[in-house]
Amino acid sequence: MMMDEDIEQASLMSFNDRPRAFPNMRSKTYSPLIFRILRKLNVRVLSIILLFCFGAIFYVGASTSPIIVFVFAVCIISFLLSIYLTKWVLAKDEGPPEMVEISDAIRDGAEGFFRTQYSTISKMAVLLAFVILCIYLFRSLTPQQEAAGLGRAMSAYITVAAFLLGALCSGIAGYVGMWVSVRANVRVSSAARRSAREALQIAVRAGGFSALVVVGMAVIGIAILYSTFYVWLGVDSPGSMNVTDLPLLLVGYGFGASFVALFAQLGGGIYTKGADVGADLVGKVEQGIPEDDPRNPAVIADLVGDNVGDCAARGADLFESIAAEIISAMILGGTMAKKCKIEDPSGFILFPLVVHSFDLIISSIGILSIKGTRDASVKSPVEDPMAVLQRGYSLTIILAVLTFGASTRWLLYTEQAPSAWFNFALCGLVGIITAYIFVWISKYYTDYKHEPVRTLALASSTGHGTNIIAGVSLGLESTALPVLTISVAIISAYWLGNTSGLVDENGIPTGGLFGTAVATMGMLSTAAYVLTMDMFGPIADNAGGIVEMSQQPESVREITDLLDAVGNTTKATTKGFAIGSAALASFLLFSAYMDEVSAFANVSFKEVDIAIPEVFVGGLLGSMLIFLFSAWACAAVGRTAQEVVNEVRRQFIERPGIMEYKEKPDYSRCVAIVASAALREMIKPGALAIASPIVVGLVFRILGYYTGQPLLGAKVVASMLMFATVCGILMALFLNTAGGAWDNAKKYIETGALGGKGSEAHKAAVTGDTVGDPFKDTAGPSIHVLIKMLATITLVMAPVFL
Repeated sequence: MMMDEDIEQASLMSFNDRPRAFPNMRSKTYSPLIFRILRKLNVRVLSIILLFCFGAIFYVGASTSPIIVFVFAVCIISFLLSIYLTKWVLAKDEGPPEMVEISDAIRDGAEGFFRTQYSTISKMAVLLAFVILCIYLFRSLTPQQEAAGLGRAMSAYITVAAFLLGALCSGIAGYVGMWVSVRANVRVSSAARRSAREALQIAVRAGGFSALVVVGMAVIGIAILYSTFYVWLGVDSPGSMNVTDLPLLLVGYGFGASFVALFAQLGGGIYTKGADVGADLVGKVEQGIPEDDPRNPAVIADLVGDNVGDCAARGADLFESIAAEIISAMILGGTMAKKCKIEDPSGFILFPLVVHSFDLIISSIGILSIKGTRDASVKSPVEDPMAVLQRGYSLTIILAVLTFGASTRWLLYTEQAPSAWFNFALCGLVGIITAYIFVWISKYYTDYKHEPVRTLALASSTGHGTNIIAGVSLGLESTALPVLTISVAIISAYWLGNTSGLVDENGIPTGGLFGTAVATMGMLSTAAYVLTMDMFGPIADNAGGIVEMSQQPESVREITDLLDAVGNTTKATTKGFAIGSAALASFLLFSAYMDEVSAFANVSFKEVDIAIPEVFVGGLLGSMLIFLFSAWACAAVGRTAQEVVNEVRRQFIERPGIMEYKEKPDYSRCVAIVASAALREMIKPGALAIASPIVVGLVFRILGYYTGQPLLGAKVVASMLMFATVCGILMALFLNTAGGAWDNAKKYIETGALGGKGSEAHKAAVTGDTVGDPFKDTAGPSIHVLIKMLATITLVMAPVFL
């Protein structure tokens, strides 16, 4: 992305007198190949192709189950609604030319990095798919798969196809998140000139579009895969596979989604925080210029980072969360139905798909409930945007309770235990309440309206050191309430499931694990609305940057500052939500892994004894993995930020006219530096995450072979997964909350408290914010993706450890 030479070398007028125009930084607009092909097709031809695809999908669905048809219908309707939201957002004006030009520069930077990053990820995915294919061609099969005639080659091709489809869908989810954010930001900026509420509505609807597409794709992708395998393999016909074993074939999909999400989160997080830290340290601390000031050479790279780190990466992240939760719940539901000999197990297997179908419906209602009202003047008092978003979330929660209860009665009712559905409905209620509590806890620790952040801001008034100490202690303290909440949720859901009345042939209760699965589904039953709130944050942040760079009136900046502060809180709360759901989903995946090992080994595998030295060592290695991964992720941001700092300092020294608006910064140089560093730095921690469980499992499998312990490899990996999950949850909670609190402590001081902008307290708060940046936007989010990816990779590789 290069600037025009004549503008690059031009001498600019004074800040107040110069025209409000921005250098034309546009390069050739990028669109993925599939979108370019579709645009070239005749409308009638495209309509025929779409009708044929929809017909094929519904035919396969009808051949599988009426439940699948319902899922398909809801997903397609949600896609149509997302198209409506897109057209509504894009119909809004983009504001004056200077805003449009800044937005174009951000768009080009984001799309350029996305193209390069996902090209790298796709090459690694193809390589890993080849490795999986080779492993599966020589692995063992379950007795059920052998009885159904499913050979090694067929099993290998199915797993690889599922892996690649999951990776592709996760990549598309990331692209959708980025695509909407780089187009909505300028429209939010323009709307802020008229009304805070209108700007809020545009940001929410733009986030809503991305959320509906991401959740809808996760659901319909698994539904298509399930129904295709069902019809192709002739499931439940004589001599073929039983439907309760079918979900095991879907684990590749979850691994593919996790693989892409991890690298998207790592690369995007390193990009956005490397640019942000570098821009703040030189711009704010050394030069004393405001955030997003056009004189800062790193400002465009910073704004691009919001899109590739917070939007694209978060879309892939939540896609992976939902996919992993659905697949693990389907496996546990099938296992329980098989043990209880339930006559029609399809309801227990397909229940997660229906829950998330209703999620699309109720979240759509919550998104559309946020209306825009034009204020008479931008200076007039405006309603707290957080209160507006909270009302929409409360409405979504109420609808979730109602639809969840209806879903359990529809799909989980069985004559063997007539009241079981009610127990599972209560499990769902436990999950919904857990989600609400998590959001509240995160909001309490990161919103500057509450005591913890104000105490942190007060610590800034006595220096940089006390700010850091207070932030670290706040982050450590913030782990307590979430852990207590998760603990109560898991035990409550397990007990409710165990007392549901469902028993195996020996009379032993079997519903406990499925109860925790239902609680996880309850927690994620409002995922689309939560992702909407999350996407709102970076869109509002970008809008504020565009307003600052285009030199809009202070009253407009006040509105975008308000939205940005709320966006910081929503990002922090949704990260807390994601960690809570990751904790429950990882517990499910761990249980599903043990079930899969039992199926392949044909022996019971229900407990992991950490008193065995090798198993205990596996736990230590899992704990170490979390700390080492976190260290490498933070160090990557630090090295990238150092490059940015050096470049920005160089430009200020070599171009002294920048500060007087007589010379234009070289924005493209900073963008190139950050993009190159992010792509380089994401490989090392990502490779560590993928290789660790495989290497540990193989080493201890060989050791077990020579010591007469046939399941040692599987046991050590189970211990590694267990300890990594526990340490990962605590580490992610600490990093996300501390980083969010540091950020909002700075925002609180910038409202005028404790001396306001430029004061010593503000400088200390900026230091805290830069320390917290890699915590909350790189290491923290990457860790909760990591623990789910560890679980999915162990599911896929389980036969290798035996």
